[in-house]
Amino acid sequence: QVQLVESGGGVVQGGDSLRLSCAASGRTFSTWAMGWFRQAPGKEGEIVAAINWSGVSTYYTDSVKGRFTISRDNAKRTVYLQMNSLKPEDTDAYYCAATRALGLVVRDYDYWGQGTQVTVSS
Repeated sequence: QVQLVESGGGVVQGGDSLRLSCAASGRTFSTWAMGWFRQAPGKEGEIVAAINWSGVSTYYTDSVKGRFTISRDNAKRTVYLQMNSLKPEDTDAYYCAATRALGLVVRDYDYWGQGTQVTVSS
């Protein structure tokens, strides 16, 4: 069982930066691949970035490449999403999720946090 708690969302202006954090419970955190998703009301969740258990392998959706960085600290049981050069179209609720094997869609993931809202004004 893994419990995930996101933090770090907020309201920023275009061009600003935010760092999201996802703190996990459970001693097996280092064995889980982690992903960040975003979801607008009424829409399906979209993968933003993912990272394997060791941090060696990462994935980014095209719209955030070069702006967002996913990382993890297994000793702190935390995964991060550094978001730079934010755009209004990045506005969404952001969720972290855990899976046994690196996945790119919602159904690949087993555990989810409650989400944190990111709002970017123009």
